[in-house]
Amino acid sequence: MPTVDDILEHVGEFHFFQKQTFFLLALLSAAFTPIYVGIVFLGFTPDHRCRSPGAAEPSRRCGWSLAEELNYTVDWNHSALGCVEPLAGLAANRSHLPLGPCRHGWVYDTPGSSIVTEFNLVCANSWMLDLFQSAVNVGFFIGSMGIGYLADRFGRKLCLLVTILINAASGVLMAVSPNYTWVLIFRLIQGLVSKAGWIIGYILITEFVGLSYRRTVGIVYQVAFTVGLLVLAGVAYALPHWRLLQLTVTLPNVCFLLYYWCIPESPRWLISQNKSAKAMRVIKYIAKKNGKSLPASLQSLRPDEEVDEKLTPSFLDLVRTPQIRRHTLILMYNWFTGSVLYQGLIMHMGLAGSNIYLDFFYSALVEFPAALIIILTIDRIGRRYPWAVSNMVAGAACLASAFIPDDLQWLRVTVACLGRMGITMAYEMVCLVNAELYPTFIRNLGVLVCSSMCDIGGIITPFLVYRLTDIWHELPLVVFAVVGLVAGGLVLLLPETKGKALPETIDEVENMQR
Repeated sequence: MPTVDDILEHVGEFHFFQKQTFFLLALLSAAFTPIYVGIVFLGFTPDHRCRSPGAAEPSRRCGWSLAEELNYTVDWNHSALGCVEPLAGLAANRSHLPLGPCRHGWVYDTPGSSIVTEFNLVCANSWMLDLFQSAVNVGFFIGSMGIGYLADRFGRKLCLLVTILINAASGVLMAVSPNYTWVLIFRLIQGLVSKAGWIIGYILITEFVGLSYRRTVGIVYQVAFTVGLLVLAGVAYALPHWRLLQLTVTLPNVCFLLYYWCIPESPRWLISQNKSAKAMRVIKYIAKKNGKSLPASLQSLRPDEEVDEKLTPSFLDLVRTPQIRRHTLILMYNWFTGSVLYQGLIMHMGLAGSNIYLDFFYSALVEFPAALIIILTIDRIGRRYPWAVSNMVAGAACLASAFIPDDLQWLRVTVACLGRMGITMAYEMVCLVNAELYPTFIRNLGVLVCSSMCDIGGIITPFLVYRLTDIWHELPLVVFAVVGLVAGGLVLLLPETKGKALPETIDEVENMQR
């Protein structure tokens, strides 16, 4: 009985249909960038100071209260301070003077705007920016598990289109929201659907292509995300106002709704749901688009004997059997590690210079060599060893950075970039291998549930970095080193998936180690 991979060898593993579908889904991958890292520009915090009360509010001495502008709670009019160099009469150490709130608002040194400047998310309200960033990660976490289950239950295509629609609507509504509360709500909704849609796109393209192309499209799909980073930096530079930027990066999602007519349902999912007739229609459509004919011997596609009944995915399937349980726990830890080190290194490295657009652009460039190294090694060496080494390199780089003297700044930046490259490789590898370690009927659920741990990492990383820095500035790097080295060791406990077809049943996964 032929498998989908056997049929794709005849109708084309990566011909016109797959190339067209990959291009369309790569656009979806690039469009996910503003949601994942858009906080860098949407929540940019420029230099700021208290707004002076102006001539409309004169005091009885010196025209107006200088103490108000400086934010000192000093009774200027009833003090012995003079109008000529009055600060000279204040305490020698002004840090002991009480500070009060800005009574007249804030002045920001920026030609554009962000949610920080519009809603004054500074000083006592700075926690609201942290909440804005955490909200999208909370949405990622909840949406990954919920929509992952729905995609395995009701199909990849339906859930992909629904997530695109909700993402587009919530993004536009966020751009026109009248206050911070509504901005936060629509940001949360975007988080609920956007990451799930990105991973469904990844699952779809890996299920459409043949075995020999699966790893390449998986890597390049993630490279499209890196391209999105570069494009986002340019768009943000051209549009420094957050509402216009938000609207601009959201509108492409409206065009993605046209995918209803361009992308069919995954034949592998249809087979796992005992819908062989529909799966064969999709395969014939693929053959027609590729200009190939389907041999009569391959037109009797039906489910394997082990899945002669429709299989319903369950969260328990991810931990019910020994090998799948091991895969789930190790993959969850590696997703968590990738998120903590990826975001933590960006926070801690402190790129030289003050141009946010150039800093963002340069840091994104480091990710291209990581993808190239994966492509050059993954079919020659396999998945496990490059993945384990990349985690260990990232961990070792963090440990080395902690003890490099401050006067060797060039060396610190170089080692930090090496760590960023290592964790980027590990991030791309876990996404690739995750899909290869689960059977078809729980593959989407497995990827989304495991990847939800990177959202937990995204939520706690800012607190991890800033709290530990109060104890010792380099302590976060030591923690990152331990986490990365442990992740590298755990990867060696997973089976090698190089050259193996995607497993269709639980028994196939349980026998992978053999």
